[in-house]
Amino acid sequence: MSILIDRDQGISSPALVPADSDLARDHTRPELTIGLINNMPDPALKATERQFMKLLQAAAGPRRIRFHCFSLPSVKRSSEAKWHVESEYSELTELRRNKFDGLIVTGAEPLAPDLEQEPYWRDLTELIDWARVNTRSTIWSCLAAHAAVLHLDRIERRRLPAKCHGVFDCDAVTSDPLTGAAPAPLKVSHSRLNEITEADLTQSGYQVLTRSALAGVDIFVRQYASRFVFFQGHPEYDALSLQREYLRDIGRYLARERENYPAVPVSYFDGATEEKLARFERRAKHERHPAITNHLPALNLRADIAAGSAAAALFSNWLQYLGAEADASVLARSTKTRRFHVRTNEV
Repeated sequence: MSILIDRDQGISSPALVPADSDLARDHTRPELTIGLINNMPDPALKATERQFMKLLQAAAGPRRIRFHCFSLPSVKRSSEAKWHVESEYSELTELRRNKFDGLIVTGAEPLAPDLEQEPYWRDLTELIDWARVNTRSTIWSCLAAHAAVLHLDRIERRRLPAKCHGVFDCDAVTSDPLTGAAPAPLKVSHSRLNEITEADLTQSGYQVLTRSALAGVDIFVRQYASRFVFFQGHPEYDALSLQREYLRDIGRYLARERENYPAVPVSYFDGATEEKLARFERRAKHERHPAITNHLPALNLRADIAAGSAAAALFSNWLQYLGAEADASVLARSTKTRRFHVRTNEV
């Protein structure tokens, strides 16, 4: 899928932009090419596309974004999701045939206890090596971040005693253009069973940018030929993403697909909703059957979760970083054209 995202273009149901459209022919405006390697589980596949497209559109300013979607072919999919990927996404081989300013690589649902045993491990590590020298910057999200540091520096992630799930206040550790003008603290969604510790990262030469007192390291970076940006959290999540995951996990518990009842996401639902959910949990443990999901209470979120505000600042800064070279190129072409016209007039 190749989409040309313009500031004034509606993207709720994005269509491919014809190659000969007026928008596609406009060479006077700077353009960035961004690839999304979307490896999210099937239920979140389309939501992830929309989240990143909306983020990039809001952050782009006067720039246009040529947006390509890919997915690792070794990620296991249902027949419906596989059809969507095959019909709407670009082949991964296209990644190496084109110049990309930036990449965003999402995590995937873990299937094996060891990352190196995952069916997509080889494809993912080849992508890591390629992105290291063929992009200006790449964002690695959640499990993809864990996989990247394992492949690059043999940093092992550690299993948490309980799932890190909720909205956490994250504070800047050091000044960096990526977090410039971002709200303080950054409220970021985290949803993971494992973590990379700050001590392991700093010992291997990574720079931690933000951390949470409760969730640990949030954003960290390392400079190669490409600037690698790592998110342990999910700043791109919309307001209801954690709710969807929480309800999914309740459904899995009731269907006996998991042993433990999921904890309520931290700092996410309002107090009255948390009390109702505690009562529902007691009932679910007593009457463990999928049918009782019909009795789930109405869910109300806290008013201060600030979904998307962290991502808006981060992605705006990221695009400015990517666009510095593109803007210089446009300026150089414009200057060259003006000089040509001047010489022509003199003749």
